[in-house]
Amino acid sequence: MDFDTENVKILVIDDSDIIRNSLKKFLSEYDVEVITCNDGLEGLQKAVESKPQLIFLDLMMPNLDGIRLLRVLKVLIDVQHIPVIVISGHTDKINVLAAMQAGAERILSKPLTKKSLVKSINEVLGNNFLLSARRLTKFSTFEKEQMSKELKKYFANSLSQKKESILNSISNKNIELLKLLLHELKGSSGTAGYPNISDICRDIETLISVPNNTWQEINSKCEILLKSINEIETSPVN
Repeated sequence: MDFDTENVKILVIDDSDIIRNSLKKFLSEYDVEVITCNDGLEGLQKAVESKPQLIFLDLMMPNLDGIRLLRVLKVLIDVQHIPVIVISGHTDKINVLAAMQAGAERILSKPLTKKSLVKSINEVLGNNFLLSARRLTKFSTFEKEQMSKELKKYFANSLSQKKESILNSISNKNIELLKLLLHELKGSSGTAGYPNISDICRDIETLISVPNNTWQEINSKCEILLKSINEIETSPVN
């Protein structure tokens, strides 16, 4: 594909603030415009309005989930040609197959890494696209460390509300809400640099998927998660 790199737009549709923020930071050294939105309906509107050259799409979102949004995008004449890279914490065989059948170009697992992002963008847009994009600036090691600290601080500041939501889901025995919270937290924590939180979330998801597990067992594992969250909240960002 041939692009005027000064006008390239990348649309990120994900309900996680951390994922949207981290994608903008990952791509900040390239001369591309990153547009973000936090649900499927808004994403559809942004895609039609801005007509980006590439879309990053989460599978689990409120209002309109990723698979249904992908199917809609692929039948709209104005945007059906736009390549879509699906990003998700649930990249099992069923989800991968559904996403590919709906028209996704690539599937990326959360937590995201800059290496996997650059590789997928270059593969989808072709001709080592990001290598030829005009760089805005070359960040020093210190500046990169500062951006990493900023991302971790942003993540830590979001934990209070997430912790309250997890407690509410357990109190009300709302399994669907808990699964949604774990999905979001698993992806955002790994991207922000807290892989231990991602691992605990993955363990709880596995526990939930096993038949006949009780809320007592789930609650016990969630207590470990909440303890780890408390440690992040009370520790300074290094």
